[in-house]
Amino acid sequence: MIEIRAACSPGEVRIVVTDHDTLLDAAIWRPGLADGLDDWHVVRVQAPAPALGGAFVTLADGIGGFLSTRDALTQGSLVGARVVRSAQNGKGLRLKRADMPTEPYTAPALLRRGPTPLEELATRYPDAAIIIDDAAMAALLPVSLRPRLQRSLQAFDATLEADFQGLGASEVELGALTASIFPTPALVAIDMDSAKSPDFKTNIESFPELARQIRLRNLSGTILVDPAGVKTRKRPALVSFLQQAFIQDPLRTEILGATPSGLLELTRLRRRPPLHELLSSAHGIALAALRRILQENRKGATLTGSIAIIRALEADPVAMEDFVSRHGQPVELILNPDAPPASWSLS
Repeated sequence: MIEIRAACSPGEVRIVVTDHDTLLDAAIWRPGLADGLDDWHVVRVQAPAPALGGAFVTLADGIGGFLSTRDALTQGSLVGARVVRSAQNGKGLRLKRADMPTEPYTAPALLRRGPTPLEELATRYPDAAIIIDDAAMAALLPVSLRPRLQRSLQAFDATLEADFQGLGASEVELGALTASIFPTPALVAIDMDSAKSPDFKTNIESFPELARQIRLRNLSGTILVDPAGVKTRKRPALVSFLQQAFIQDPLRTEILGATPSGLLELTRLRRRPPLHELLSSAHGIALAALRRILQENRKGATLTGSIAIIRALEADPVAMEDFVSRHGQPVELILNPDAPPASWSLS
């Protein structure tokens, strides 16, 4: 039976889709700092860039992005646009032209939010029950989803907690093989290896699990896979098997073939940020710290953190309000300017 499970904590909803003990999809929704995907805006053109196929624009909150269009745009003009790619991998928002509202606008404006990650998964799995452990967060969902909601004291058990945290790990088991994942701003490199002597068949058998793990982690853009134990001249024969493994992927994935050096190259549509980036960002680390305070019921806790950690919490008032509502008292924040970016401690 397929279920959507939503574990709520201050500023964050961690979501998994399960079929019995198998994870099908995973996502993170942060209401205070939404990723903006599919939001409809009126944006101001800051700098036309026809050589790049568009223009640099500014949104209502002052955030910049790049609008892809063949239309000739004038600096300072206002146009309608939709976000087609969230900010990720060190790159800003990507937008495309959309209808301009009929009423006049004199400044950039957010017209309508796009669906949240939870709504997106609910649409993908229309018959799945939505099990959520927070009434306030459930109230933020569209009315159309309310009949599918089921309240639970704890949406994630210990196994799901471990499985979700494992999605941020750089290594994953693929049956007889192990995949080491190395994300970079330009591409994702995946090295497949084994302590035994892998062969052609072993790689083929690992591809369905590799595809599932790429989907769960929302790895996207250019992905290069280095198969294990297969000679370079034989690697092109693996391409059709890799294509078959991705046939159920809801995002557009193209298997481009084998490079001259024998790497299997594929591209996967970029939309929302990859899971590892959300988990390892300053914002993600800060929200994990708030979750730990709640789990350990630390009254009067003080959170000392780096500039990035403290600034991330200050930029997310929804998370801080949610924390106080759950904990009954605020957490004291102390900024340590000398701490490494990911550093924090509780006292």
